Amino acid sequence: MDSYKSKKFEKFVEYIYSIRDYDYFSDFLDGITSDKDKENLPKRVEIIKRLLNHENHHAIADDLGVGVATVTKGSKLLSRGYFKSL
Repeated sequence: MDSYKSKKFEKFVEYIYSIRDYDYFSDFLDGITSDKDKENLPKRVEIIKRLLNHENHHAIADDLGVGVATVTKGSKLLSRGYFKSL
């Protein structure tokens, strides 16, 4: 990610972090996400949680209706140290 994009993303994260009210945060997310995002984002979180429980990639993919590559991507990101909050 180049410096300009990095700064833009950082400001975006700062803005999201500043929203302390559940209803405002929910409204914000509802406004910036598509119906597909609303379907996929919870699945991504579930993938990470299940990977942390050492579940089989194929079982996760089958259960959630996603590709094994999607689960593998989550696994690679975990190995790089992402998702510390989970």
